[in-house]
Amino acid sequence: MIHRDPPVDTVANRVRHRLRLAGGSLVQWGWRQAKAVGSIGPDSAAGRSFGSFGPGSIMCFPQEPFVNPGSIHLGTSTMIGPNVVLSAGWGPDHPGLPDRVVVIGDRCLIGRGSSVVGHRLIEIGDDVWTGQQVHITDMNHGYERLDVPIAAQNQPESPIRIGDGTWLGHHVVVLPGVTIGRHVVVGAGSVVTEDLPDYCVAVGSPARVIRRYLNGEWVRVP
Repeated sequence: MIHRDPPVDTVANRVRHRLRLAGGSLVQWGWRQAKAVGSIGPDSAAGRSFGSFGPGSIMCFPQEPFVNPGSIHLGTSTMIGPNVVLSAGWGPDHPGLPDRVVVIGDRCLIGRGSSVVGHRLIEIGDDVWTGQQVHITDMNHGYERLDVPIAAQNQPESPIRIGDGTWLGHHVVVLPGVTIGRHVVVGAGSVVTEDLPDYCVAVGSPARVIRRYLNGEWVRVP
């Protein structure tokens, strides 16, 4: 065991320690100010570039680049967490892009690090909340042709709809063509490949219904 002498308590060491504490507090204060100033609201220049940006809604700082915001619509009192990707179309200035590609309703929360990538239509209802790093996209890649790289094989876009009051857990993936009903819980890490009915709980990859609200009570699904 190596013996080390304790640091010498000198005036210089005490000063350096206090400066580090003060510097840390200053950095933390500056970051809080940056988050407040850098957030996007309905009255900001960035907010006005959206198709609609409801009163009381906010995109938290820092934001990932949002693509074609004119085709993205946010309802009232909705929060888009930090580092969330909102994207409409294949790239900036996509020609002929519909006016409504990504539509998020009132009082929603899209969790930190999530991505909502629409090419045709993604409709998210009111009061929908997600965990962190959720991915929702209406386009996927094909693999059938062996002479073409998978990244170059694009399947047709297929709309996604998510009903009011639904909760998507951490790391959920929602794939093209899926309709998720009202008041649905999708467990963390699930991959939704098929429609889910109203008032159910679904888990797994692919997601399967394990509980439903039927005849006035919640029942397990075998």
